[in-house]
Amino acid sequence: MKVAIHIKNNTEEHLNGRKALEKALSQRGIEVINNWDASQHVDIMISIGGDGTLLNAVHQIGRCGIPVVGINFGHLGFLTTAGREDIDKLADCLKEGRYTIEPRTMLYVTVYADGKIQQLSALNEVYLHRLDTSPLLHTQVEVDNDMVATYVADGIIVATPTGSTAYSLSCGGPILAPGSGSLVLTPIAAHTLTQRPVILSDEVHLRLRDEETDVRYTLGVDSYVCTLSGDSIIEIQKADYCTRLVRIEHQNFFSAIREKLMWGM
Repeated sequence: MKVAIHIKNNTEEHLNGRKALEKALSQRGIEVINNWDASQHVDIMISIGGDGTLLNAVHQIGRCGIPVVGINFGHLGFLTTAGREDIDKLADCLKEGRYTIEPRTMLYVTVYADGKIQQLSALNEVYLHRLDTSPLLHTQVEVDNDMVATYVADGIIVATPTGSTAYSLSCGGPILAPGSGSLVLTPIAAHTLTQRPVILSDEVHLRLRDEETDVRYTLGVDSYVCTLSGDSIIEIQKADYCTRLVRIEHQNFFSAIREKLMWGM
């Protein structure tokens, strides 16, 4: 087996974690590929850090289809599988094949702004949020060319099942199970109480734009952030590939939910 290690923060803690991981893998005959790029074959990529580092790894992998597993050196770590104390256990599970792979929905995001077209992808979510000095957004949402509503709010989130436990959850959105074939549209601090999160099929085509052409707002696509004007258009649809997340033995989506959200504890 060949693995690549992805690390974003070069702190002493993270570098020591990398050394411990490399040692554990080499002791089990697993080859570590340094300075990985898309031309090199690896069986798994291991991310050392928090969810942000794992997202960074996912976007580095892109369409290559390499499964990715995270060791949590961050805080909550919904996407990561192992803690820093689980390095030896993770190495054993990889060596002995005691893991499963969960396919996770990816989104294609097309941004039409300032006469240019930008293509992005998201594992977690796409969000629009007003700037600190801007008024409330008036976001028009269309689904398959049908008008849903104009959301008067601080912003709006389109989240995958993976992203449903992130920003959307903190704004009152539901938790979506992986494989549910759904997305959730969640307003951020809606002006009207009756504008609630809406669950959609992940086969739909979404189109977002603001009613006010002179407004400016932030667009977030996972870790990518930029500022757009009100005449910009954002189109979102399901990508034709999935991210493959590794879960080690006895772990799954619901065990992660129980642990991270302390359900039943």
